[in-house]
Amino acid sequence: MTYKAPLKDMLFNIQHIADIEHVAKIPAFADAGIDTAQAVLEECAKFNEGVLAPLNWAGDINPSSFKAGVVTTTPGFKEAFKQYAEGGWQALQHPAEYGGQGLPKTIGAACGEMLNSANMAFALCPLLSDGAIEALLTAGSDELKAAYLEKLVSGQWTGTMNLTEPQAGSDLAAVRSRAEPQGDGTYKVFGTKIYITYGEHDMAENIVHLVLARASGAPEGVKGISLFVVPKFMVEADGKLGARNDVHCVSIEHKLGIKASPTAVLQYGDNGGAVGYLVGEENRGLEYMFIMMNSARYAVGMQGIAVAEMAYQKAVSFARDRVQSRPVDGSVKAPVTIIHHPDVKRMLMTMRAYTEGCRAMASGAAAAYDASHHHPDAEVRKQNLAFYEFMVPLVKGYSTEMSLEVTSLGVQVHGGMGFIEETGAAQYYRDAKILTIYEGTTAIQANDFVGRKTMRDGGATAKAISALMLATEAALTDQGGADAMVVAKRLTAARRAFLEVVDFVVTQTRSNPNAVFAGSVPYLMMAGNVVAGWQMARSLLAAQEEINKGVDVDFMKAKITTARFYADHLLTKAPGMRDSIVEGADSVNELALEAF
Repeated sequence: MTYKAPLKDMLFNIQHIADIEHVAKIPAFADAGIDTAQAVLEECAKFNEGVLAPLNWAGDINPSSFKAGVVTTTPGFKEAFKQYAEGGWQALQHPAEYGGQGLPKTIGAACGEMLNSANMAFALCPLLSDGAIEALLTAGSDELKAAYLEKLVSGQWTGTMNLTEPQAGSDLAAVRSRAEPQGDGTYKVFGTKIYITYGEHDMAENIVHLVLARASGAPEGVKGISLFVVPKFMVEADGKLGARNDVHCVSIEHKLGIKASPTAVLQYGDNGGAVGYLVGEENRGLEYMFIMMNSARYAVGMQGIAVAEMAYQKAVSFARDRVQSRPVDGSVKAPVTIIHHPDVKRMLMTMRAYTEGCRAMASGAAAAYDASHHHPDAEVRKQNLAFYEFMVPLVKGYSTEMSLEVTSLGVQVHGGMGFIEETGAAQYYRDAKILTIYEGTTAIQANDFVGRKTMRDGGATAKAISALMLATEAALTDQGGADAMVVAKRLTAARRAFLEVVDFVVTQTRSNPNAVFAGSVPYLMMAGNVVAGWQMARSLLAAQEEINKGVDVDFMKAKITTARFYADHLLTKAPGMRDSIVEGADSVNELALEAF
């Protein structure tokens, strides 16, 4: 089977969950209504289905290679990236001022999902460029913007993030790379960076590295980190490429998944120092890097949804073809395709519900991002920014963890054939694992969710979202259908459990931090589950309205069934999670260290 973009579901979310017509009332997005969304998504689907998806398996069995400092990507990748750039896909969400198309994230996020479903290893290159562009737009000087943004936006050049070092993984306070001022506004950068996605490749003529390092005399810890632009090739005053900078790839990693994506070890300054340019002010590098990381974290959440969608499609295709065993109800005497069996249906429905719930959650978050950055009313921007920032760890943490369950179920549906690489199901399982690790592990997302997203405002944003859920419960009750009433009941129980956990976090984090952080990841998972379930409840309401109008009735009925399944089988986990978070910390922390 080949990838088929789920355009109907994407457009349903863009229209009914993100409310694209409301987004289009923002002056910056006046031409970005549902018709524009449909036209863009249809073209994006053609490219991803026809060009990138056929390269996905090839990249897994014939990954990027390294020889004498040169990285050669999978055959076909270089040509595909040229088509990607020429098609304007890198420029989709970026400002027209720098050659972008200026479309809202509400549309861009769906295109990002397609890109990652078709070929996640390929998609990492433009993902990192997007992050570099965001950082330069926010903190770069006019000179840096003029030198780099247009080429990055066009896809002529690509970007990277350089955080991690051999001794500094999640703890960026341990960064040792240094930058020495040269008196002419430039710096010489020295150090080693690891896990640099597309840190070296053959798909673009220049690579723009954004590098965390300590300027001379900087304070210790995270307060002394600055951010620098270090290009692979120097950029001359006329914009042309000059000499090779003193940054070199010394190896690439051999990985469990995303094998086609070259993950580089980069060495800065072996031959006198790599020329770097300060982004913003000294010692504010972590602040600027978080701009890139927030962009990338949302995008990684979309990767989780994307790989889950691909695993679901493959599992459904297999289940329709694989003949095995008679039905348990005895209705047919001969063996049937396995999609007839109740447990296979359960697995497929779980995969479908998780994927659609996270897609809806991410779509709603994208609309909040658009309003938070572009709405003319400052108060509206503020409210939407609080909502979006609350959602980022959920989109990243919950969607990636769910992708592991979904891709694992995809292997299970295939049975023994799922364990055989040639069927392709295992690739999605292997590719999904990195999503819970890079751009901040699930535990780091959970720490952020406890500290910055819940404690900082005393739970105010969480409670404001709970109030929106309550309004959805009321709308479900008013509708009165059997499915709506059940979903309302499940959502009410989940929301109440969520509020109890929010109160626990707010009241106990300072006085009993070990108890709260023993349940920080479960809290993140619970919140993601509940918010995605809320979006599925909203989806049910919208689908019923469309049925009443006679619009695409079969699709809408399937949406209602999926929402009901989510409520019955996934949202029901929330009260139990509340118990383990609020009451289960002692059993996490009590065992003596020597007893492990």
